[in-house]
Amino acid sequence: MNLASLSITELRKQLTAGEITPLQIIDDIEKAILASDSEINAYLSYNFEKAREMAVSVDLSLPLGGIPIGIKDNINTLGEPCTCASQFLVDSYVSPYDATVISKLKAAGAIPLGRMNMDEFAMGSTTGNSSIQRTNNPHDLERVPGGSSGGSAAAVAANSAVATLGTDTGGSIRQPASHCGIVGLKPSYGRVSRYGLVAFASSLDQIGPCTKTVADAALLLNVISGPDEMDSTSLEVDTPDFTANLNLGVAGLKLGIPKEYFTEGMDPAVREVVNLAIDKLKAAGAEIIDISLPHTEYAVATYYIIAPAEASSNLSRFDGIRYGNRAVESGNLIDLYKDSRSAGFGSEVKRRIILGTYALSSGYDHQYYNKAQKVRTLIRQDFTTAFERVDAILTPVCPHAAPKHGENSDDPLKEYLADICTIAANLAGIPGISVPAGKDKSGMPVGLQILGPHLGEQVIMQVAQELESIL
Repeated sequence: MNLASLSITELRKQLTAGEITPLQIIDDIEKAILASDSEINAYLSYNFEKAREMAVSVDLSLPLGGIPIGIKDNINTLGEPCTCASQFLVDSYVSPYDATVISKLKAAGAIPLGRMNMDEFAMGSTTGNSSIQRTNNPHDLERVPGGSSGGSAAAVAANSAVATLGTDTGGSIRQPASHCGIVGLKPSYGRVSRYGLVAFASSLDQIGPCTKTVADAALLLNVISGPDEMDSTSLEVDTPDFTANLNLGVAGLKLGIPKEYFTEGMDPAVREVVNLAIDKLKAAGAEIIDISLPHTEYAVATYYIIAPAEASSNLSRFDGIRYGNRAVESGNLIDLYKDSRSAGFGSEVKRRIILGTYALSSGYDHQYYNKAQKVRTLIRQDFTTAFERVDAILTPVCPHAAPKHGENSDDPLKEYLADICTIAANLAGIPGISVPAGKDKSGMPVGLQILGPHLGEQVIMQVAQELESIL
């Protein structure tokens, strides 16, 4: 048996019973990578020697003692490359410190192992924007794994990783989790420290787990959550035990179905899978309530003003002087900036920087960025009102299953619109989880999204666990 195919929970039982060792898990991950990753391309790099050194001395009594965890390549890990899948950072940047989530993983006995492929600087929904390699969906190599955390999701689905960390700015954990048939959790904004994460959009980014089971996601969230003095946006709130309510079922819970998420453009096969999952939760005792989130139609436009604007600001530090690869033989300082950024950034990153810079430019900031922030408030208020009536909200993760590579490459707007079901949660700062709900007629996975109120991770994982148990 490939130990990497087991869940964290299963591996921890065997580790503490002395039936296996962390070294055996690492050996099996290496075998799985060598056997399949040349086709899937989930990993950008890995250091098995370092992982084995950590495994020899790991304390198995710790919550994640002996469990290897893959890390998305925009999260700093001491001594490891952190390329963000961009030519700007390839062969020029090695992390000089651990991100807070990495420090917490290590303190809990986990072993960071492998850097996972992604869309460049987390900008994309296919992992096709990686400047290094294209990641393929393990269920069909001709299809995308989703993005931007495509490598993180694909490795878990391919059983070449036990679990991974991804990041979610507009659906970048939940959407690839749905496409690859795994569990993907975006925590509430402020639940998990962003210190050490290379920022895309600072008011939207969150780090979260990609796992084989809901229980594994809860275990990882237990470890990586909590306030952090290094991140002023992390919340000073207690971290509950996210595993405590997993087996309480859904009897008596009120689950909302927003009409705005079941649009005409949804693939009928996806609608069928999602509706069947909703019916099963209803049969398990949940009360299904129709609700409305009326400002959903503005979410895509709002997101694609705010996110590029923040990206324009955050990526200004990549100039070839302070960070990243520097162009040679530039005539003057301005040419050095221009040449370095032109060569270092890919087309999607350039597109979003240009959009964001325009939205922030003098005379236009009030028309675009400031107005988008006001609409963001209305979207947040929609959710606040809805959660006065319901405990959680059920929606599709994506209007369709994983498309084939290049299917939307000539139409970026079509790719942006595919995020319609996920981006509102980031704008509102609420938690969301994608749970495998079934497959479409072509055999591709379809996820059900469960959204909860801010800091309501326990209730969405309670619902997610019930669905996982039923299916």
